[in-house]
Amino acid sequence: MAVFQDPLVGHRYLTQDDVEWLHALVGDWQLLSDLAFSDLVLWFPHTEEGFLYAEERSFIALAQARPSTTQTLIHRDVVGDRIRADLKPMVERAWTSQVETNSSDQGQPSPARMRVQALPLLHRGRTVGVITLHFAVAAMRSPSRLELTYRRCADDLLAMAAEGRWPDATQEFTGYGGAPRVGDGLLRLDEEGRITFASPNAVSALLRLGVSDTLEGRSLAGIGSELQRATGVVVDESQPMMLTGRRAMRAELEAHGAAVTLRSIPLYHAAGSEAARQAHGERYAALVLCRDVTELRRRDKQLMSKDATIKEIHHRVKNNLQTVSALLRMQSRRMDSQEGREGLRRAMRRVETIAMVHDSLSKGLEESVDVDELMRRQLRLAAEMAQSDRQVVTSLEGSFGQLPPDMVTPLALVITEIVANAVEHGFGPDPERRELNVAMTVHRAADAAGRQRLELELTDDGVGLPEEEWEPGLGLQIVRTLVRGELSGSIEWEPASPAEPDMKNAVRTGTRVKLRAPILTASAKSGG
Repeated sequence: MAVFQDPLVGHRYLTQDDVEWLHALVGDWQLLSDLAFSDLVLWFPHTEEGFLYAEERSFIALAQARPSTTQTLIHRDVVGDRIRADLKPMVERAWTSQVETNSSDQGQPSPARMRVQALPLLHRGRTVGVITLHFAVAAMRSPSRLELTYRRCADDLLAMAAEGRWPDATQEFTGYGGAPRVGDGLLRLDEEGRITFASPNAVSALLRLGVSDTLEGRSLAGIGSELQRATGVVVDESQPMMLTGRRAMRAELEAHGAAVTLRSIPLYHAAGSEAARQAHGERYAALVLCRDVTELRRRDKQLMSKDATIKEIHHRVKNNLQTVSALLRMQSRRMDSQEGREGLRRAMRRVETIAMVHDSLSKGLEESVDVDELMRRQLRLAAEMAQSDRQVVTSLEGSFGQLPPDMVTPLALVITEIVANAVEHGFGPDPERRELNVAMTVHRAADAAGRQRLELELTDDGVGLPEEEWEPGLGLQIVRTLVRGELSGSIEWEPASPAEPDMKNAVRTGTRVKLRAPILTASAKSGG
C-alpha cells in the first residue's frame, strides 16, 4: 500500500495540514479495510484546476488497501490509474455535494456481485479526497455478531474520517512497533469504559494476562487495576485514560510473564449533532485493539542480553589489549638494542589500534558501525605515535558511513600502518623540515549491480617514493595481507606529484596510496 504522492506535492489548493492528514489516514486505514470487510481506494482530482472546477474533471487513485479479514475484490494495483467511467459519477457527486453515495443510488441492478460506497473526506470544511469502499454482496449474507460489530465500528470510524476527526495525529503517535491490528483482537467499550464486545482473539490475549472471567460488562480500567495490584507493576498515570477510552493512545499491560499491547480509539458523535446533545457529550464509545506480544518481548529481552554480553566482551578485550600494550612498553624500556625497542614500539602501535576499535564497539553495538569519528582519531593518533619532535598535520575528507564491524579492525590497522610509514619516511634526510601533511579522502561508490565499495586515498607531501625498485617492510607487508585477505580489496602506491615525461631530473613530491574494498554484509560473505 503506497500513496501516489506526485499530485499532493506542492499542490496550490492544499495546505500542509491537509497533506499530512491524508498521509495519516492512509497510514492507518488498513484498520478501516479490515473492519469494513472491503477494499478501499482513495481518489483525488487529476489536475490542480480540477480541485476547484468540475469542467473535464477526472480522478486518479492515490492509495489502495485490501482487507485481511475477507477476500479482496480488486486484485490489480490501481494506484496512479484514472477512474473508471462507471465509478466517476459516484465519486464526482461525493466530491461536489459532500454526501455519501452508494452504487444502488446510481441505478445499478440489485443482483450485482459488488456494492460500492463513495464517501467524501472533509478536512477543515473542504473536500480533500473521496474514499470508495468495495463490498462483496455474497459475503454480507447472514453476518455473525462479530461481523456486525466490525462493520458498526467501521461505520463509526468512517463517519469520523469523513469529518476529518480521525486519525488525530496530535493525540496518538502512529509509528509504534508491534502495533495491534483488527485480527489480533478487538474490544468495544461504552461511554463509561465497560466492555460491550470482545473478539475471540481479544479474550485469548487477556487470558494470557490471567483475566479468566467473562469480559463483557466489566470495566477495562478495573481489569488493569486488578492486574496492577496482582503484579505490583507501576504503570503510567495516563493509562486509565486509555483503558476507559477517553484518550487515543497506546500502552502495554504485563502480568504473569505475559505482555499485551493495547491501542485505544475514542469514538465521537458529530460536533453539535442531536446525538451528541442527547448523549450529553460527543464521545459515546471507544475501540481498543489488543495484541499478545509476549514472544516479541521475550526475544527483545534475549537480544538486549546478548548485546550487553557482546559489549562486555569488547570492553574486556580492550582492557586486555591495553595490558598487553603496557607490558610491551615496559619490556621496551629494558632493552638495550635500538632495533628491538623500535620493533616493540611498532607492536604496541598495532595492539593499541585494535584496542581502540574494540573500545568503540563496546560503546555502541550495531549491525553496522559509523566509523568516521573512530578513523579521524585513528589518523591523528597514528601520526602522533609515529613522529618524534616534528609536526604532522592530518585531515579527513568524506565519510565512511556505516561499515560492517568485521571490516573496521583490518581497515583501522591498514590506515595506522600507512600513516606511520608516511611519518617515518616522509620527512626524508632534511633535518630542517619540521612539518608534514597527511590527508585522507574517502567516499563510497556503487557498480552497475548496485554493490557498494569503499574508495580511500591517503596522500602526504613528503619526499615521495624512491625512484629505484623498493621492497616493502614488515608494516606494508601487513597492509597488503590485510587488504587482500581481510578486506578482499586492492591497494597501490604512486607518487602524489609525478614528474612530467618531458622534464629531466624533475623531483617527485609526496606519496598517494589508493585502496579499494567491497562493503560486504555478513550474508554476502557467507554466500546468502
